[in-house]
Amino acid sequence: MRNGLFGAIEGGGTKFVCAVGTPNGKILAETRFPTTTPDETLDRAVSFFQEQSTALGKLSGLGVACFGPLDPNPTSPTFGHILPTPKPGWTGTDVVGRLQAAFGIPIGFDTDVNGAALGEARWGAAQGLSTFLYFTIGTGIGGGAMVEGRLLHGLIHPEMGHVLLPHDIAQDPFPGVCPFHKDCFEGLASGPALEKRWGQRAETLPDDHPAWELEAHYIALAMEGFICAFSPERIILGGGVPQQPQLIPLVRSKTLALLANYIQAEEILENMDRYIVPPGLGSRAGIAGALALAQQALEEAQA
Repeated sequence: MRNGLFGAIEGGGTKFVCAVGTPNGKILAETRFPTTTPDETLDRAVSFFQEQSTALGKLSGLGVACFGPLDPNPTSPTFGHILPTPKPGWTGTDVVGRLQAAFGIPIGFDTDVNGAALGEARWGAAQGLSTFLYFTIGTGIGGGAMVEGRLLHGLIHPEMGHVLLPHDIAQDPFPGVCPFHKDCFEGLASGPALEKRWGQRAETLPDDHPAWELEAHYIALAMEGFICAFSPERIILGGGVPQQPQLIPLVRSKTLALLANYIQAEEILENMDRYIVPPGLGSRAGIAGALALAQQALEEAQA
């Protein structure tokens, strides 16, 4: 008998977070461990949920918000798999298949940023909104989108961190760090880009360092484009880099200037401090989103 408990996995490139929670988002048990090989990592996840099923009761569903690229399309023959990825050994891993074999319950599977977006929609800074964007800016850059109440996937899933931005080589000769595109959004503005450009980790840079003006410039260029493309009701900036307190205010002012009064919406013109915001759930957006994916998977299975 199922008792309304859900499992959640936030699968990151460096660590996995596993949790068991209730339909209202309350976490009852949690563990985290390094992301190593697929077999070792998924075995540890399975062991955790088996132990918690014994202690708390059987799970009704499981949600996985995972690093990618991945296949989130349930009708695809590679649904639940990791697609070609720089993460050694993970290309082709059947994440959902491994978990399905262990538990035989509905499993929701999506990108880490789409998962975080869903978490923010349920319990965070996007409650009551139907169309918004969620970005994580850290080790990499990714973007999740909810459009008219549904997570956006399209062909595969959005890769917002890999859009190309205007790059003035004379003003900023840094070539970028993306192994695919060099100076895309991720290549110019991710945590590793900051560290390589300035020779120290982002969190060690002083508040008045010129790095932050340049970082805000690149983020604002991206936000201006996404605002024009998606018409979001709000943009949420998560990840480690936006935790620097001076950054989001700089991004707001630069985005407003780049829009040049073209978007005539009060939310932007008068309330930019409530338009581009940090996550309401903070660093918990990812695991909360995985919990929401589990609930969504059960709802779809019962429909």
